[in-house]
Parts: sequence; structure tokens; C-alpha cells
Amino acid sequence: MRTVSVRRRKGYAHSLTARHHTLIADEPPEDGGTDAGPRPTELLALSLASCTAITLEMYADRKEWDLGDLEVDVEYDLNVDGMSRLEVIIKPGAPLSEEQAERLRVIAAKCPVHRALTGEIEITDRVEPGPPAEPAHSA
Repeated sequence: MRTVSVRRRKGYAHSLTARHHTLIADEPPEDGGTDAGPRPTELLALSLASCTAITLEMYADRKEWDLGDLEVDVEYDLNVDGMSRLEVIIKPGAPLSEEQAERLRVIAAKCPVHRALTGEIEITDRVEPGPPAEPAHSA
């Protein structure tokens, strides 16, 4: 198992650390945050978009295809009470044949984040004990 960490900065802003990289997540002011970073749901969509782009670029490099300045957008509606929807839109910056475009669509579904989101996921929550309480001082 790998571990990433999140620690509160101020308000709803949190520092997100993975290996030696640190990002910030927050909520916009209308939801009580300071907009110091993307919302967690935006980070999820960004994870899918970036994983898709990297997977496609690795595939294209092996095939020696020119994708130009590839752009990947994700339109999403995350519904906690029902069906969530994410649509990955792949925009190559170079012309592709219909066969290449179809192959990229198939390869996009093989990115690790896509597979994790569409596969079975088991999430467990564990609360560890906090630090011991300071003893009360008598006067």
C-alpha cells in the first residue's frame, strides 16, 4: 500500500502531500473556504484527466504517433446519492486517422485511474486515537 497525507492549513484549506510533492485543496468562498486550491471533487476529475493524458502519450510514444499538444478535459457530475458521471474528452493537437482515434479511445479506458473508478473499490475508514489529554492543573 502507498500513503498520501492531508493536513489542515487554515479553515477548509488542506496541504496534500504525495512523496515530496505538496498541493492545496480547498473549497470556494460560497462553501466556506478561501479558494486556495481546487475542491477535492475537482482533484478527482483532474486525476482522471492527467492519468488519461499520460497513458495516451506513453502509448503514442511507443507507436511513434504525433499527438501534438494533447488536451484532455473531464466533464463531471458527482452525485453522492446516485449515479455519478464523468466524460473524458480527448483533444489531440495533431490530425489522426479514424483508426488511431478509436485506438486512443480504447487505450484511454485503460489508464489506472479510469480502471480504479470503474472497478470494484473497497474503502475502509479507521480512526486512530488522538494524543492523550493534558492533565487538569489544580490551583
